[in-house]
Amino acid sequence: MSNQFAEIAFTPSVRGVQESMGSRRHYARTNAEVTNGPPLGEGELEFISRRDSFYMASVSETDWPYVQHRGGPAGFLKALSPSTLGFADYRGNRQYISVGNFLKNDRVALILVDYPNRERLKILGHARVISPDETALLESLKTPDYRARVERGLLIEVAAYDWNCPQHITPRFTEAEIETAIAPLRTHLAQLEEELKQCQESAGHPR
Repeated sequence: MSNQFAEIAFTPSVRGVQESMGSRRHYARTNAEVTNGPPLGEGELEFISRRDSFYMASVSETDWPYVQHRGGPAGFLKALSPSTLGFADYRGNRQYISVGNFLKNDRVALILVDYPNRERLKILGHARVISPDETALLESLKTPDYRARVERGLLIEVAAYDWNCPQHITPRFTEAEIETAIAPLRTHLAQLEEELKQCQESAGHPR
């Protein structure tokens, strides 16, 4: 956990609940041991580069939270620097709730999950909508060969992050991850079939 995350998330009300539930001492000690540095380190940047989806929360002008799923090819959420993330915003259901919320309140929260390895990263920051006129910046956020209409881009200035514990994360696997896992089995099966064929031919019993 970064010190900045505790400063933002542990409000007086939160600290009061931590105190009453007996966890305040632990978090106070942990926060004191963590030094401030770049918002995101190498481990966080590498984790982000492998994600193909995340959840994004914004806050409306009437103070209602709104959570939205964002997905794309692995790495579509790009780290432009240790403190800046960006992604191309592909056309969806055209409700534009997150975009509208950011016009009044730029605060944003992301949750990125690696289900197979049961890892979860939370990010707090400030979002800015990239207009279609910012051509060069928008082009840098696109993913080659991904056929989806880009309506705009989003930049996120990272304020803080925190890693969650792996409890209660049910492992789930994409088709690509499953295919990678069973590839050695396919290779082994092909070898066995070839060996069987050779044995049958040697015995005079071709298939």
